[in-house]
Parts: sequence; structure tokens; C-alpha cells
Amino acid sequence: MSQGSSQRPHRVAVIVDEGTNPFEVGVATELFGLPRPELGLPGPLYEVTLCAPVPEIRMNHGFFTLTGVRGLDAVAEADTLVVPGRPDNVVPRGPAVLDAIRHAHARGARIVSFCTGTFALAEAGLLDGRRAATHWRWADSFRHLHPKVLLEPDVLFVDEGGLLTAAGSAAALDLGLYIWRRDHGAEIANHVSRRLVFAAHRDGGQRQFVERPVPQVRDESLAPLLAWAQERLGEPLTVAELAARARVSPATLHRRFRAQLGTTPLAWLTSERVTLACRLIERGEERLDVVAARSGLGSAANLRARLRQATGLSPSAYRRRFGSGGGEALVS
Repeated sequence: MSQGSSQRPHRVAVIVDEGTNPFEVGVATELFGLPRPELGLPGPLYEVTLCAPVPEIRMNHGFFTLTGVRGLDAVAEADTLVVPGRPDNVVPRGPAVLDAIRHAHARGARIVSFCTGTFALAEAGLLDGRRAATHWRWADSFRHLHPKVLLEPDVLFVDEGGLLTAAGSAAALDLGLYIWRRDHGAEIANHVSRRLVFAAHRDGGQRQFVERPVPQVRDESLAPLLAWAQERLGEPLTVAELAARARVSPATLHRRFRAQLGTTPLAWLTSERVTLACRLIERGEERLDVVAARSGLGSAANLRARLRQATGLSPSAYRRRFGSGGGEALVS
């Protein structure tokens, strides 16, 4: 576990401010606050505390008022601080909230924002000269208010080490699963994603979610085809074979992938193979040629190139960071 102590759960504090979006608070508690007996571990890996600057917090649009949460003193105990978004981004956060964020960052806590929570991190002065993500709808407003921040408009989340920002409410799930993976590896993260019934990794970025006409399609779900392909990643599958399995033309399959997944069949297949390769490395497989063959990536050279493209790491560096077998180098 890369964050916190192995003797206790990793402590996560979630700041609930005036007008905070309830969905993102729910995402944080769903990701890090629920017991997970399916993991078969002796205790929880995370412990969540909701905290607020005042005793009663009115949520977004006044749907309800949250009471009974701790004060901002809880931030001082957190290993990770989560800052959800709110719609009134041009209204500055209160000084107590900004101070709590600054102090948490200064003592080395991991700071995570969901959706427009990025505005709060920028107001606190943590993002100048750094990359960050926020919801595409408020990108222009963010650039105007915080021109020194390097906004990434087309990604689902950004990892800047101790500062992680998610682009939207649903992208908070993407970032949360990434944090599970970074802390505990792909196997556990995949268990969590299955519990959420949410993809462990989504290809593409926010560009696919920008407002556009919704196509009228009657295509059936791709889920059966995807499940079939995931069982055969080590085989030399091609897009033509996927199309034949789905009983459609390659062009029709391409349109279905674009409409339902926001990516192409080949890109999806490559991503799944890289994910499988990562899992094999994490489980301790040291032979690059074996990882490449079992994941369907073919050669050690292709594995190296694809893994670096997807993660920014070489196979050996990936194993040192996420593997269970120590720091030995992978061999071809």
C-alpha cells in the first residue's frame, strides 16, 4: 500500500462545502467508505470522514441539508483529502476551506478533486504551473480565473503526484479506481470496479462527452462480444474476427464501438491487452516474452512500447511500482 500505514486504514477526509454536489460526495463514500468483505482482507483499507466548515451544510440546489459531520479539524488527520465540486465556481471558497486544503498539502497529504473541485485547488494556489482537469463545460471559466494552471481539456483525470483532479462527476469514479489501482494494484481495483459495475479503465477523454446530437441507434449491447473477446486476448484476434463474431460488417462494428464505448475496436482490444499485461506483471511474471504472448501483444518490443504509451513506464518500472515481487528486472 503506497499511501498511509499498513497498521491502520488509509484515512480519507471529504470536504463538504456550501452547495457541494451530493453525487460526488456519494462517489467518495462509495469508493472508499464501504466495507469490502469480497476482498478477503482482515480489515478495511480506507476510512472515510465527511467534514464541513459549519455544522449544517446546504447541498446543491437545496435538495437537503447535511448535519452531524465533523469540522475541518478532521482534515489534519487525513492521508487523502477529497474536494468535490459545486456549480457556483465563480464564488470563492471560504478562507477556512482554502486554509484546510493548503495545510493538508503542505504536510504531504494527497489532494484529490472531483469535477469543479479543481477550482478550489486552484484558488488555494496549489495548481499554478501544474496540469489539471475539470469539467469541459467550465473550462473557459477556469482558464479565465486561473491562467497559470495548465488545464488539460480532453482527459478524464490528471495525476500530478500528490495532486489528482477528475474532469467530471462520473470521471470521479475513473479517478477513484485509478487511486485503488495505484495503492493496491490491478487485482483489487478490478474487484472494486466489478462491485461498482463500472469499467476499471475507460478509453478516450472528455471530448467524447461534449454536447452533440444523440444518434438514433438500435444496436444491441456490445457486452457479450466484449466478454467473449476478453476470454481470448492471448489469441490473434482481429477486428474482422470480432465483426464476424458479432455477425456484422467491420464498418458496422466500428460504428457500434464509437457509439457505445467512444473508441474503436482495435483501440479497445489493445487497451484490454495492455491491462492484462499489467495484471500479469503485478502477479509476478518476470518474463517479458511470456507476458507479451499471454496478453496477445506478441513481442517484448511491442509490450514495452504499448505499456509505456499507456502508463508512461517501462515494464521494469511498472513492476517496481505495482508488482508484488519486489524490484527485480523483467527479462525477455
